[in-house]
Amino acid sequence: MSPQAIFYIIIAILIIDFIVDSILDTLNAKNFDNPIPEELTDVYDKEEYKKSQAYKKTNHKFSNISGLFSLCLTLGFFFFDGFEYVDNIARSISSNEIIIALVFFGIITFASDIITTPFSYYHTFIIEEKFGFNKTSKKTFFLDKIKGWLMIIVLGGGILSLIIWFYQISGANFWIYAWIMVAVFTVFINMFYSKIIVPLFNKQTPLEDGSLKTKIENYAAKVGFQLDNIFVIDGSKRSTKANAYFSGFGKQKRITLFDTLVNDLEEEEIVAVLAHEVGHYKKKHIIFNIIASIVLTGITLFILSLFINIPELSLAIGVNQPSFHAGLIAFGILYSPISEVTGLFMNLFSRKFEYQADDFAKETYAGEPLVTSLKKLSKNSLSNLTPHPAYVYVHYSHPTLLQRLKNLRK
Repeated sequence: MSPQAIFYIIIAILIIDFIVDSILDTLNAKNFDNPIPEELTDVYDKEEYKKSQAYKKTNHKFSNISGLFSLCLTLGFFFFDGFEYVDNIARSISSNEIIIALVFFGIITFASDIITTPFSYYHTFIIEEKFGFNKTSKKTFFLDKIKGWLMIIVLGGGILSLIIWFYQISGANFWIYAWIMVAVFTVFINMFYSKIIVPLFNKQTPLEDGSLKTKIENYAAKVGFQLDNIFVIDGSKRSTKANAYFSGFGKQKRITLFDTLVNDLEEEEIVAVLAHEVGHYKKKHIIFNIIASIVLTGITLFILSLFINIPELSLAIGVNQPSFHAGLIAFGILYSPISEVTGLFMNLFSRKFEYQADDFAKETYAGEPLVTSLKKLSKNSLSNLTPHPAYVYVHYSHPTLLQRLKNLRK
């Protein structure tokens, strides 16, 4: 296939992806003014529901503008030989292919992030501020940016360097070594995420002794779940929205509660939320997700190994000197439709797992405290109670609030 044909396929994929997302967003937006389902009428009062609708509509409009800007920026980069320009800069700095690739992706990544930072700033300090969610200071906002860049340099740069090095020493078989490396990294990050990554951005403190900790420990003992690590994270330094999550496995497993969650919910509701998280662990959902991620990564790397040597990939994005890094850009876009399909399946599994975790909480603790906690969390985040089914199918990793309540009360 000629480079020109591949170029037009890439452009078509980018445009079609934008159109599909726009259609789904529009369908979802048409449901914003739908009446609240009878089972959820106690979530919002009249004024709160109006605020929720305004929040959804504001975010929808913002998403349309920022999405269109990103598409135009990307298309402009393709049509005006942006990749060739960046490649020439990288090659003027070094003749080492690994250094060239790092400079190439570094320029693209950081330039893109800097250009889109005003959108992120506006969303945080205008939209989230307007609706009472934002607690992020400008200092924290920019420090987060810098820390994120450092992580990209260290982790992203390190992984990319190793993959290219594997390619240089083993040719088409590089995918095997790259797969092993990524698999080890995936397991490592899942085990130590809360110890290594989280402290860079948030302060974590062990849950204080008291009635809540006692109830949690009693529940853990009841279901045979050894839990030595219960932490509270200062999520309130950035947002009023609440969350809880489970991380690690084996001796490294821990439950993390946002301080906003602890403040917003009753103790029985917090234990119910924790029981849901324990359900994910007991049902082996964590292990499934890790294995699925590793398998999908292996498949992707294998397919990449079949195409990365084709010079037409580099030529298709306007880079005259074929290379691993230029081919990777083209491959990533060409492979994106497959990623979308696998993403749909992963969301299906994720929604199924959420039902299972809810059932586990209901069977081992109680269903009603989980129901009330889900309602409070939805209210406090101004959640959409009437999403369009197509939007849910494509984008939601969790069932809707109504679906979860019906499942808990059946």
